[in-house]
Amino acid sequence: LGGISGRAETRAPNIVLILADDLGFGDLGCYGSKIPTPNLNRVAAEGAQFQHFYAGSPVCTPSRAALLTGRYPERCGLSRVLFPEDTVGLASTETTVPKMLKKQGYRTMCAGKWHLGSRPQFMPNAQGFDRFFGIPYSHDMWPLPLLSDGEVVEANAKLDTLTQRYTEQAIDFISAPADAPFFLYFAHSAPHVPLATSQRFRKKSKLGRYGDVVQELDWSVGEVMRTIAERGLDDNTLVIFTSDNGPWYQGNTGVLRGRKGETYEGGVRVPCVARFPGRIPAGTQPRGVGSFLDVMPTLARLAGTTAPRSDGIDIWPLMAGEASEIERDLLLYFDGINLQCARMGRWKLHVSRYNSFAWAPGPPGGRMNLPLPLPELYDLESDPEESSDVAEDNPEIVTQIRARMEEMLLTFPENVITAWRDTMRIPVEATESGALPVRKI
Repeated sequence: LGGISGRAETRAPNIVLILADDLGFGDLGCYGSKIPTPNLNRVAAEGAQFQHFYAGSPVCTPSRAALLTGRYPERCGLSRVLFPEDTVGLASTETTVPKMLKKQGYRTMCAGKWHLGSRPQFMPNAQGFDRFFGIPYSHDMWPLPLLSDGEVVEANAKLDTLTQRYTEQAIDFISAPADAPFFLYFAHSAPHVPLATSQRFRKKSKLGRYGDVVQELDWSVGEVMRTIAERGLDDNTLVIFTSDNGPWYQGNTGVLRGRKGETYEGGVRVPCVARFPGRIPAGTQPRGVGSFLDVMPTLARLAGTTAPRSDGIDIWPLMAGEASEIERDLLLYFDGINLQCARMGRWKLHVSRYNSFAWAPGPPGGRMNLPLPLPELYDLESDPEESSDVAEDNPEIVTQIRARMEEMLLTFPENVITAWRDTMRIPVEATESGALPVRKI
């Protein structure tokens, strides 16, 4: 099997991708939180800690689709949160990270929350995972079966045992004798509400139930790292930890504006730390932008293959400290099928916004995506709070980003283009002619 370019390896690296649910940018000690997270702090100290890393969406289903396919979820038809009664899911025609890695000889497992379709044809065992132990969707949905490869372990999962049981299964997978490298996708239910933790972690953090849940999450990471070390796999295992979107009712976004369900930074910028002894220098602090879209092409490089149809880029140079920044196209921020913002380097342009919060009762007419009277431009390096609109002082930047947004939109499915046209009140004939006119500020 191939390995990292420029280094001869007898075997491709093991990969552990750990995903928290609704964990905020400021919820780890290494990002300024008071919650004790020694194990994740160690991952950051011994590896890389991103300051500009983005989930695939401000909500969970589309974000997970982006993570596992490397494509904008709007291309996959998964732009909204799925519910137990939904009959749709991640299509079998999509190439997922585990499908890609299995072709390279990897054994694969998904432990934890899935949430990409609960019908059998959409579940992990149909998407490239050899093993699955977990729940089909968020643990605030009902009924909530705990599954092992399609078999029901518990008709209704005991929430306070989930982190512990996921961790046991993950450790068993890592520890299993095998000649092949492994890919473990460990998607926690925590700290999504309802908050639940095992008895040993109750009141342990001294920072309320949320702090206890995050501390148990950190314990789980420590158990995974300990197992990797005890099995003698430390020097050939990449561990990545991140979150699917910003925090909901509780949780800390640091200085960032907004929360889950919003395309302000607090809804989409997430913690991301990565450790790979000997490959990622300790204390690496990438300045450049990374995203869920980049995970597939980056892992493809490490596994000695290429990622198909990816909207992301290979960010290994950022992760490995070989480059502080890396050139990339615009990063688009969708909420549902509505394009609301785009980031180019240090700049972020807002062009539309919903008329109410995702979790608030809608107004009489319903929740609508509306164009901003004037686009808003923020310099995220000097103003991560998105508090000072500098569009008036930088009209050329606004025009440049807006024009590229329009060009990129033409590569998306028709429903995305139609949603943009409807939001911006662009006549139908404009899209039928193959052009989306740029609105002047």
